[in-house]
Amino acid sequence: MKESISQNEILSNQLRDHTELIANNQELIISGTQLFASTAADSLKRGGTIFWCGNGGSAADSQHLAADLVCRFISDRQALKSISLSTDTSVLTAISNDYSFDNIFSRQLEALGKSGDLLIVISTSGNSLNITKAILTAKSMGIESIGLLGKDGGSAANLLSKKIIIPSSSTARIQEIHIFIGHMIVDLIENNLGLVV
Repeated sequence: MKESISQNEILSNQLRDHTELIANNQELIISGTQLFASTAADSLKRGGTIFWCGNGGSAADSQHLAADLVCRFISDRQALKSISLSTDTSVLTAISNDYSFDNIFSRQLEALGKSGDLLIVISTSGNSLNITKAILTAKSMGIESIGLLGKDGGSAANLLSKKIIIPSSSTARIQEIHIFIGHMIVDLIENNLGLVV
């Protein structure tokens, strides 16, 4: 019979794993976040829109971070153009039903995107076909794509010149670092655009 672990041990282990993952990848996180924020700010300066997409928990992160840009993050400032491709249930179910679930992001990008926009994909595995198709569609439209990925980056890593790969096999840890990086990206975007004092 498996020996039970106390709740304190469970929580201590999770906290240790989380903090060690950040500490061991601090340079990657800092340099990647600065690059992502600069890329996003440049797109916004040119009148571009920041698009986000992901599945499951990464869909929630996409929605969350798009809202941070459109509404506000730290203090009041002008609204910034940002759309999550993971949120419109009518569009998502129509595309899934009439075409394929693999097309849910790429089809929306075809309708809403333009050259000079930016696509930020979020994926713990990097192997979702709808993410791959979104990246390929973005490339064909002159839209730069960057990615928050996990594990070894998966197939998406080969399609992206700018990516932050969190080297962990734990989906929970990857997602925690992704949303943390996402918040720092938004913070730096506001700073780069001179929107906060």
